Amino acid sequence: MAARPVSRMLQRVLRSSVRSCSSGAPVTQHRPGEPSQTAVEELSRRRQFLREHAAPFSAFLTDSFGRQHSYLRISLTEKCNLRCQYCMPEEGVPLTPKADLLTTEEILTLARLFVKEGVDKIRLTGGEPLIRPDVVDIVAQLHRLEGLRTIGITTNGINLARLLPQLQKAGLSAINISLDTLVPAKFEFIVRRKGFHKVMEGIHKAIELGYSPVKVNCVVMRGLNEDELLDFVALTEGLPLDVRFIEYMPFDGNKWNFKKMVSYKEMLDTLRQQWPELEKLPEEESSTAKAFKVPGFRGQVSFITSMSEHFCGTCNRLRITADGNLKVCLFGNSEVSLRDHLRAGASEEELLQIIGAAVGRKKRQHAELLLMLQDSPPAIPNISSQDPFRVQGIGHRVSFSNQMATLWKGCRGPRTSLLAQRWLGSGPPQRHCSSRLDSDTNPKCLSAVSRAPATPSGPPPTSDQLTHVDAEGRAAMVDVGGKPDTERVAVASAVVLLGPVAFKLVQKNQLKKGDALVVAQLAGVQAAKQTSQLIPLCHHVALSHVEVQLELDSTRHAVGIQASCRARGPTGVEMEALTAAAVAALTLYDMCKAVSRDIVLGEIKLISKTGGQRGDFHRT
Repeated sequence: MAARPVSRMLQRVLRSSVRSCSSGAPVTQHRPGEPSQTAVEELSRRRQFLREHAAPFSAFLTDSFGRQHSYLRISLTEKCNLRCQYCMPEEGVPLTPKADLLTTEEILTLARLFVKEGVDKIRLTGGEPLIRPDVVDIVAQLHRLEGLRTIGITTNGINLARLLPQLQKAGLSAINISLDTLVPAKFEFIVRRKGFHKVMEGIHKAIELGYSPVKVNCVVMRGLNEDELLDFVALTEGLPLDVRFIEYMPFDGNKWNFKKMVSYKEMLDTLRQQWPELEKLPEEESSTAKAFKVPGFRGQVSFITSMSEHFCGTCNRLRITADGNLKVCLFGNSEVSLRDHLRAGASEEELLQIIGAAVGRKKRQHAELLLMLQDSPPAIPNISSQDPFRVQGIGHRVSFSNQMATLWKGCRGPRTSLLAQRWLGSGPPQRHCSSRLDSDTNPKCLSAVSRAPATPSGPPPTSDQLTHVDAEGRAAMVDVGGKPDTERVAVASAVVLLGPVAFKLVQKNQLKKGDALVVAQLAGVQAAKQTSQLIPLCHHVALSHVEVQLELDSTRHAVGIQASCRARGPTGVEMEALTAAAVAALTLYDMCKAVSRDIVLGEIKLISKTGGQRGDFHRT
């Protein structure tokens, strides 16, 4: 294919006034100390110029259904500095030997070939692309390719603040940052590493340097972060963000379960309850995202509906893996090794024939994905959309978003560490954890919340028969259809005797696995919301509140756990409270078992319950 033509006369005119890039697009000479907005304007002018001088599209990159593949994703590395639970196992994945990975020159050779044939957008991915030492040089080399309009990168954000100024100068024009929670402790739980404040610093740096929008990718998982949807949307009120909610998808090693998936429509319903005026934006051609905006907000939100409403029909993406395999579909297993042909001395024409054959075999839509979805039962309803309880420091949504906006606004340099301190907390040596905080308390470790001592209210009426057994002695779920809806509250407790060694490590937060109290507290909250899936005959309850507290008892080398649940409905929530306390205790054992097996879990009991026909109960 011929490169995009630009007349010699036009080139001379452009050179007479401004410097030109290799594409012929006008580029203003950057002056030292000039605002970064110049670089943004330069990229905008370059894209406009290339749009006006585009050539016909390559037949090699057009499949049998007429889809033109103008977007190439290149994996720079298999390595990652995080271990996200939905992406890979904790121990990582087997890595390809270095000799089998694409070299920098091979990456650029393939990129040059694809751009020559019509690819106008390249996104660099991983693993984590920013851990590759020569990533800035790769971006700079790509920027010189004639016809390439957009160079993007998808990153976890850990190294972004440090590298972004260099990347922008090299020609990086688009950024996607992965962030699945706004809760520091939950971030550590999801990615199995620290670094929340570094990601926040990276997002801030991208905004500061003029990237707009800065795309934030959030994989939504039921029971983990679906209760943060509104808080993510609140960020777009004053910041130029495109928060992209991604349906949880299956990958090797992430133990995908359809029950963890929150569908696009369910997420949209949750957002519309808070912002009924939410409006849909026009969709761009070949876009994978359904975009929406709250009127008056600076940013927007999008949904990547890979599972519930696939976008195979408009797919324009191709992928090259770190070891040089061409994938024409993310969900497909079919791969063609361009590396092997390249190293065998294949000519450009031979490589194009191989690429064209692979693209030609691309299916209309991926059959294996459709079969998986057809075999999956419908997703369970959202149990937290009405009044989701915000764990670890996220209380009332308005106050939270206001506090966050204050922290973000005008944040420069040393203020970033202030942001990290505000969200991460530092905590005293005597550590306590609570899943709910007031606005003036430390967001991570706090004193135990005092409660009035339980008082007896007389023996509650009890049944002389088992309610979960039918007349023939078989297990049966109780029919609560005729019961009135009342406010139900239950409190349960448990104790974990750790022993002196494990207790000291927990107290000082020195366990290799991480913060045992925070992880146990999060596990308790999640368990309460999943009780009906764990206990067969329990009804599903739409909990309006869950609170899990953990307190260290140095006299017994123990951790005391107290869990409370609240809901309005026809059935009680004591099972939810007991499940929360028990799972929090089990999690503490799991976190500490490498240190000591002599750990005792005990005293799991109901402390109190209110509401319901059988009356209240308070343990003396």
